[in-house]
Amino acid sequence: MSRRRLHRLVLLLLASSGLLACSTPPTYDGPVSPHFDGEQFFNQKQLQNHSFSDFLRWRWKREAGTWREINDSRYGPPPPKQGKGLRATFINHATVLIQTRDFNILTDPIWSERASPVSWAGPRRMRPPGIRFEDLPPIDVVIISHSHYDHMDLPTLKRLYERDQPLFLLGLGNASILHSAGIKGVRELDWWQAHTLSPDTLIYGVPAQHFSMRWLNDRNERLWMGFVIDSPQGPIYFAGDTGMGPHFEQIRERFGPIRLSMLPIGAYKPRWFMAGVHINPHEAVLAHKLLQSRTSIGIHFGTFPLADDDQFEPIRDLEQARIQEAVSDKAFRVMAFGEGREIP
Repeated sequence: MSRRRLHRLVLLLLASSGLLACSTPPTYDGPVSPHFDGEQFFNQKQLQNHSFSDFLRWRWKREAGTWREINDSRYGPPPPKQGKGLRATFINHATVLIQTRDFNILTDPIWSERASPVSWAGPRRMRPPGIRFEDLPPIDVVIISHSHYDHMDLPTLKRLYERDQPLFLLGLGNASILHSAGIKGVRELDWWQAHTLSPDTLIYGVPAQHFSMRWLNDRNERLWMGFVIDSPQGPIYFAGDTGMGPHFEQIRERFGPIRLSMLPIGAYKPRWFMAGVHINPHEAVLAHKLLQSRTSIGIHFGTFPLADDDQFEPIRDLEQARIQEAVSDKAFRVMAFGEGREIP
């Protein structure tokens, strides 16, 4: 391979993983804590730190699953302006509209065509969002789990800010990224820290087993997290991206059985590379049981080809895991893109 072709390949790989950008906003500068050593954040469970050469080895020798563009799917109906009890609409990837009686909350929103810092490279959307952006009700709160491009999509966040001026909640060190795009109304949280939305609704940042890296020089300098919405409708858990760790039991011990959990089921192959930071469908079912979740919804699948599992493999593997663990399809659901459902 020529040097020019190798250089172009490396650029494409960097862009496809969200590592290439022109500037780096400031990261977190705060006191040392049990998960921050003064320079970097770290997980409760120690991970094997894969090097960039490991990443290149995976990308060079990968056995990617089959994906195809789905352009003939219909958009889901516009959600109601406000929930009557607890309602969830699965939009795409890790984007879910959560509607309680008082708030419309959107998780990790992405309506862009690529999960990437550039428009010409990186993981491309294989199917449209389940709901048109224009059909979204007014959004009160946006929760953002971490800085990876498939979870923190600045073009979408700017559209939401310009339209609704919602509150944006995210982990320590991440606000500067939104500020650099002119987005205001941003609040950072630490693990187990709460933001009060109303006297009876609080949103907590909670631990996740993952990492952060938006550019080449900011690995683990911004905090990653899940969220628990402690509401009159019961505790609602959004996992974001996560591997298996002690946090599932900790969340259940702190908040009690979870009424609704949104758990990732995709981007889990190859296991030698992904296991530490992405649960697979069987582990998602185990997490559902650890959380004592009344209803769980699978997310993070079928939209962007981020790993080696194929487009529909997470759904097939989840079905087998439910059978193996004696969990019904009503307790752990796979919702259609754009499907909205009242949560029992």
